Amino acid sequence: MIVLQLVLYCALFTLMVKLGVGNSPLNGLYFYPKPVQEKVYALGLTDRPTVARKRKRFMIAFFAVMAAALVLIIRVWNGIHTFRDACWQARLFLEVMNWYDGIVIDRLWVGHSAFWIIPGTEAIPFVQTWPQVLKKRGILTAIWIVGAAIVAGIVAL
Repeated sequence: MIVLQLVLYCALFTLMVKLGVGNSPLNGLYFYPKPVQEKVYALGLTDRPTVARKRKRFMIAFFAVMAAALVLIIRVWNGIHTFRDACWQARLFLEVMNWYDGIVIDRLWVGHSAFWIIPGTEAIPFVQTWPQVLKKRGILTAIWIVGAAIVAGIVAL
């Protein structure tokens, strides 16, 4: 059952990213490294206030949906009500999501899909290297300890 839930949670993650970018990678420019962003601004394809507004809108919706889904999975679907058990389960989901994002989303989807190439920026690397993925995901692994505790606190209320 937990494997199915993890698959569904990662599918929700993917859906949220797809809804956030829609039909243009410019809608997700905030995901790109600074050199790509600067080139896009120089090309006049978009501007900083627009990107900042889209980033804020996406991040609020993304975190709200992903947190709500996680609380519902743990508390309602799995019937967990204690902080300790909820914390362990939240940690599992957040870590799987973390590594899913780095490997499946960043390296596979973004790294192998022409959709994510912004015209005029083709020469600028935008896909994280394996060392970058490992470093970022390793840091987030530690940060998600706090995230899991927050989710567990909500579940245990």
